[in-house]
Amino acid sequence: MPLRNKLDTLLIKKKLLNEEQLRKALFYQEEKGGTLYQILIEEGMVDESTLILLLAEEMGIPTLNLSIFKVDREIIKLIPKKISMRYELLPLSKVGNTLTVAMADPLNVLALDDLRQLTSCDIKPIFTTTKDIKVAIEEYYTETKDIDDILEDAEALDGEAVEVIKEEEEEAAALTEGEGVEAPVIKMVNLILKEAIKSRASDIHFETYERKFRIRYRIDGALHEFITPPKKMEDSLMARLKILSNLNITERRVPQDGRFKVRMVNKEIDFRVSILPTIFGEKAVLRVLDKSSLHVGLEKLGFLPKNLKIVQNAVNKPYGLILVTGPTGSGKSTTLYSILNLLNTPERNIMTIEDPVEYQVTGITQTQTIPEIGLTFPEGLRSLLRQSPDIILVGEIRDGETADIAVKASLTGHLVFSTLHTNNACGSITRLIDMGVEPFLISSSLVLAAAQRLCRKICENCKEEYEIPSDVLERLNIDKERVKGIVAYHGKGCSVCRGSGYYGRMGTLECLVIDEEIRQMILQKASSDEIEKVARAKGMSTLFENVFEKFKMGLTTLEEVLRITSEE
Repeated sequence: MPLRNKLDTLLIKKKLLNEEQLRKALFYQEEKGGTLYQILIEEGMVDESTLILLLAEEMGIPTLNLSIFKVDREIIKLIPKKISMRYELLPLSKVGNTLTVAMADPLNVLALDDLRQLTSCDIKPIFTTTKDIKVAIEEYYTETKDIDDILEDAEALDGEAVEVIKEEEEEAAALTEGEGVEAPVIKMVNLILKEAIKSRASDIHFETYERKFRIRYRIDGALHEFITPPKKMEDSLMARLKILSNLNITERRVPQDGRFKVRMVNKEIDFRVSILPTIFGEKAVLRVLDKSSLHVGLEKLGFLPKNLKIVQNAVNKPYGLILVTGPTGSGKSTTLYSILNLLNTPERNIMTIEDPVEYQVTGITQTQTIPEIGLTFPEGLRSLLRQSPDIILVGEIRDGETADIAVKASLTGHLVFSTLHTNNACGSITRLIDMGVEPFLISSSLVLAAAQRLCRKICENCKEEYEIPSDVLERLNIDKERVKGIVAYHGKGCSVCRGSGYYGRMGTLECLVIDEEIRQMILQKASSDEIEKVARAKGMSTLFENVFEKFKMGLTTLEEVLRITSEE
């Protein structure tokens, strides 16, 4: 029986489709082209996992979780990337004249015929999901991409050229001129920067190993491999980065930090550079700082209306201390700079002391600490207070001395913003007390303590309803009745979101407003648990409750709620 007719029969037999739905699917197939299997998945008429299990059982085709399978790079080379992408397949292994291939659609006869002709092998298909295939193609074929193809791509993107805003361009050209690799190195770095900006990357990692040199982007909190340039280009690429960042190109033994700026499509992007010696060479991490994100306003950062109003009320106070807590990469700096941008008016003197300076903002006086010469947070903060500031940003409160000066500054007519590394909002109070700050000073100065996390948004391009996995409910200790009636969504994975199912991130806050009752509890040295209990009774919503609300709104997944909660 032909494969297509067998699929028709199975769908009706197993009551996954009725005759009318099948006719509709066949009509879509004639209209759009492709296989019936693809149409059923794309139109959401049958769940992909259900269809895979059905066909695997009926046709004796095994299934595979591709995400836990490691493929030999030499096997990958047997099938070109364009063929792999066209038919959504990946070669897995070759034994004798039999090539085993993971396929999203093993019923695609045309794909099987093309593979036989291309490889001169017998093809043994294995079922896997479309999402797993797309992620695997990105992982394996990106790494094996030829360097000449990469540079051809760079030349093809003339309309989106990256212009490095740097006076030392002549120096850069002079450095590589004698090496005969000027054009490739400059083109390569420009392409890496350009693709990072287009991909919304927050960081670029240049990583060196014994026989390998790779470049990865951090997108929506997760690392994705971009390219693996030849190992021989490593020194030239690192030299180019050092020149752009005004660093010492001959020094490879100690860490170095710098920054540079580029212009792309009339938008200026800052790159903060950190270079670290490793046993196999130097690793560089570039933090991508897009200042345009600071001008979108607090309401665009994704906070729930209730918390947004609390923050807006707090920042309009004439003086006091406002703390934003959370781990590295939780968006604290973006939130605080967005606030400073709103307060940045000609009649205000805004000053910062940071390590390092994240965003460079016109109209704000920014100072970077240099501990080697004695310019520490405490010393810098003391000097700032002699400059008649109205608003002060202390990059991070790391010790008791900085905490004490910041608290006292907020009591003498200054509005002070800073960050702490605590798990929740209430923990910031006990953290300050542990640093040696007197409770009466904290109760008098603290206006707001907010714990922040970044929550991934479901990709709108591949968003679909799904059934919540029972293990996620168990790990969150949520009864099924609590999610009854809630329509759950997730991203099934597509080219837009790189198969992750997520596109973009939004901030989520836990806001502790310091009222009279909380002040009295601080004076009495109440524990953070006691303070949280009272604050919740007054209406404070925890990080979990805030992210869960976003889940109920269809903005994120319950798995993301679990991830955020596990960070606490």
